[in-house]
Amino acid sequence: MSASYLHGVETIQVEIGSRSIQVVKSAVIGLIGISPIGPKNEVVLVSNDRDAAQFGLQIPGFTIPQSLDAIFAQGAGTVLVVNVFDPAFHTTAVTAESHTVTDGGLRLSSAPIGTVVVKDSAGAAVAYVLGTDYSIDEYGNFKVLSNLIANGTVLKFDFKKLNVSAINGTVIAGSLDSGTGVRTGMFCYDLAFNTFGFNPKILIAPGFSGLSSVANTLISATTKYRAITYISAPIGTTVAGAIAGRGPLGSINFNTSDKRVELLYPHIKKYDPDASSVAGTDVYINFDYSAFLAGIRASVDINEGFWVSSSNHEIKGTTGAERMISAGISDPNSDANLLNAAGITTVFNTFGTGNRTWGNRNASFPVNTAADSFMNIVRINDIVDESLEQAALPFVDKPITQALIDTIREAGNKFLRVLIGRGALIRGSVIKFNKEDNSAEELAAGHITFERVIMGPTPAERITFKSVLDISLLSAIE
Repeated sequence: MSASYLHGVETIQVEIGSRSIQVVKSAVIGLIGISPIGPKNEVVLVSNDRDAAQFGLQIPGFTIPQSLDAIFAQGAGTVLVVNVFDPAFHTTAVTAESHTVTDGGLRLSSAPIGTVVVKDSAGAAVAYVLGTDYSIDEYGNFKVLSNLIANGTVLKFDFKKLNVSAINGTVIAGSLDSGTGVRTGMFCYDLAFNTFGFNPKILIAPGFSGLSSVANTLISATTKYRAITYISAPIGTTVAGAIAGRGPLGSINFNTSDKRVELLYPHIKKYDPDASSVAGTDVYINFDYSAFLAGIRASVDINEGFWVSSSNHEIKGTTGAERMISAGISDPNSDANLLNAAGITTVFNTFGTGNRTWGNRNASFPVNTAADSFMNIVRINDIVDESLEQAALPFVDKPITQALIDTIREAGNKFLRVLIGRGALIRGSVIKFNKEDNSAEELAAGHITFERVIMGPTPAERITFKSVLDISLLSAIE
């Protein structure tokens, strides 16, 4: 008897209506750099100070601990960290460095990496016991713990120190071993989505993005992950040098028109715990702007929305910039305005404002003056496109019917209506199914085409008051 026969009652469940579409996680920072300890050449999720501790203290020259501190100072941040530091290749040996114990201690010339060997003044081994007779911290501060080591004792030290010049574009870019599957550098981020469910959306390499090879690697990665990147001018660059860098004769790596790049100048002053402990007072060093702006971008995404510009937000955890940038809210000849006019994001600081981010445009400006020269518009396009694509996965390979087309279209429009309600999109943004794009031959080939028409709100970069002096108002005087 046929299995389709039924003498009775049955219920067939039919799914109608649209599916919910989740917004792609946008406030994810991809931080690549170096740290004295911690996992190397793997993607590590860091979402708080406790997670950050695995990468060690803020030792001079190492960029990851300093960057994480700057990011979290802005109040938010989900960071995917890749540490490319390998002591086997990126250190220099220091042999028989001589120091005299003074006031129960001394300080090595550089932060030691790994084991420190202590010898006497003749270079012979000593019987001093680490943790019992002396201690030595990550910064290279040697402290006497027992009376076996008297003041005036001359000691020699063998250790390894950071060789920052060995961290070049090749190290940051990394590689993929097709035989073993081992990834290094930027290639590690290819595993981020499968591991955590999201890709980095704000890529930074503080201290290294000024290298042409590193900048090129970051720019290439932005296309792959639908991300943006920040490229900073080298420390010591002048305002004129930053602007000249936009041209082919400039001495810095600012000559790009990529829409996914935001150019930053100058460096930002950041608290240095090591120098402060030595000086006995607060010391601020100049650090890469990109770490601060990445934290602000993530904070704005979370607290205001991914469609809101990161410009005109206070930079926390700083006392100022590497050099004073003249700024005036209505002065077209100020440093801040001239830098913005060249497509460079800078710092705005005038009476009572504090240090604020200043600049809405990506590197395509001023050659490109269309709406997508605003960085927030680029990000809106990315987030909407990726959200729609990920939401379409359940529909792939389903039978092409009117119901399928209606379901996909309505799911997309429902998603856009939510974004319109939040202020992320302008009213009228829509998903369309056009018959002219979907011929019988295309549908027969299993290909459906939908048209996405959207527009996000551009930032109010320029506000003009039209001043009218109307003498007829004098007639109201009685």
